[in-house]
Amino acid sequence: MTSTDQDLVCVSNLTKRFGDLEVLKGIDFSVRAGEVVVIVGPSGSGKTTLLRSLNFLEMPTSGSVSVCGVEAVFEGGKCISPHAARLFRDIRSKTAMVFQSFNLFPHMTALQNVIEGLVSVKNVKRPEAADEGKRLLTLMGLMDKIDVYPSRLSGGQKQRVAIARSLAMKPEVMLFDEPTSALDPELRGEVLAVMRDIAKSGTTMIVVTHEMQFARDIADQVVFMDNGVIVETNPPERFFGASENMRVRAFLNGIA
Repeated sequence: MTSTDQDLVCVSNLTKRFGDLEVLKGIDFSVRAGEVVVIVGPSGSGKTTLLRSLNFLEMPTSGSVSVCGVEAVFEGGKCISPHAARLFRDIRSKTAMVFQSFNLFPHMTALQNVIEGLVSVKNVKRPEAADEGKRLLTLMGLMDKIDVYPSRLSGGQKQRVAIARSLAMKPEVMLFDEPTSALDPELRGEVLAVMRDIAKSGTTMIVVTHEMQFARDIADQVVFMDNGVIVETNPPERFFGASENMRVRAFLNGIA
């Protein structure tokens, strides 16, 4: 797939193998600036592997990944682009990822978790970072939790801290890996409300989720994956209401 000037993310002929198991089978995928793209599909379809390949938490086997105009090309499980380490740093600096398991530092308070990247990676002075962290935690409805450790937070609160931590880095692309899957229904609502607000702000988002209503309401494009390939990409009104693909219809009927 050829990137255009409007594509913030572009993946071309991407493959990923774990030994003999081919998890991604020649993926072509692009996201424009400001778009919210939701990736859905059955468990084991390759959704999370694709997402993790965008910031090299998983190293692709072959193909290319371009983020904000920075491209890394892979062959034989290795990056063959010049200055690979610098490319990885550049792309990772432009993305932030929110995980289903929160991944907060247990020995740090909510505020410390949010500002750690600002201080240690971006070299922001701690008082300035603290001001930004407090602003973001207030935005998340967590100003009263700034000095609380993760063990004393609910699942929904932990995830909102994790989202604030990602926003603190001012990423150009936010990646969400099933951010509500570990939460009960009430707490899922808290996190989805925050994600809706982020989407309305114009932030580019790529979201792997099983939350079909979120996809209906927020997505600009819905990507359906199955067995390591992209089966269909369409706006939500067409994907949910008029898809002619039998595999998509079977999936939607199965979760209705």
